[in-house]
Amino acid sequence: MRAVFQWSLPTRTLELGKRTLIMGVVNVTPDSFSDGGRFLDRDRAVEQAERLLADGADVIDIGGESTRPGARVDAGPPNPMEQSAGAGAAASPVTAEEELKRVIPVIVELKRRHPKILVSIDTYKSVVARAAVGAGAEIVNDVSGLRWDPAMAKTVAELKCGVVLMHMRGRPEEWRNLPPPGDVVLLVKRELKEWAERAILVGVRRERIVLDPGFGFGKRFEENYPLMLRFHELQAAGFPLLVGTSRKSFLGRTLADGAGKDVPSERRLYGTLASQTALILKGAHIVRTHDVKASLEAAKIVDAILQAR
Repeated sequence: MRAVFQWSLPTRTLELGKRTLIMGVVNVTPDSFSDGGRFLDRDRAVEQAERLLADGADVIDIGGESTRPGARVDAGPPNPMEQSAGAGAAASPVTAEEELKRVIPVIVELKRRHPKILVSIDTYKSVVARAAVGAGAEIVNDVSGLRWDPAMAKTVAELKCGVVLMHMRGRPEEWRNLPPPGDVVLLVKRELKEWAERAILVGVRRERIVLDPGFGFGKRFEENYPLMLRFHELQAAGFPLLVGTSRKSFLGRTLADGAGKDVPSERRLYGTLASQTALILKGAHIVRTHDVKASLEAAKIVDAILQAR
């Protein structure tokens, strides 16, 4: 059975586990793998967020920097053991100033039009997190698990916001050359638990934390499916679980055509729904998705199955 949690946020407490929550994605970036450039303009980003809300999103997750494979991130010097050849050819990291210019106007306008909506900021930079929460966001979704910015853990503790700790191996520009992880499920379980405990030690309250295993983030194609199969094991950590498989490249590889060509991101909906269904059955509390209406309808059916037990 899926455990039930109370997720403590600045203006509300969300019950997680009785039904699956849907987090809709708005990428305010020129280079996202799925919709790069479509919503870089503030008004277009706000309109997309409103479409996702109309489709039933519980949370709008706004990001101003892509962490697609090969992207360089502004996270200090890379680990020399994981440095990939040719990483310097990747585009320059997005600065905090640029990220703020992208996301803050969108959050401000969204909150002006819809004061009660729940906004998440997808960032690993403490200065962006602080500004976003000041503008009305209540969740910080950090792909680095609070590790890349030394000030991030204390910042989210001070802000008293919800926080999503995602698991990532290495950095996007290093993924091609990462050594095999051994048992990827044990690795994700151990490291996520360690990172959560570290956050608690610096003042982040346990009831504010959600964990995300980071499908596709530093995991090779063949490593994502064992993580999906054994996803229920992550419940042992004792935290709510968020999953983001929406349109991921490992789905496109599995759905490849007869010539071996990966299916493009816009044709991965059915694969996405299959993965989300499996993960909800194995304990996921929140689904992060580009296709809110479809994911919501699938989640409603899976929730009915879980409630029938």
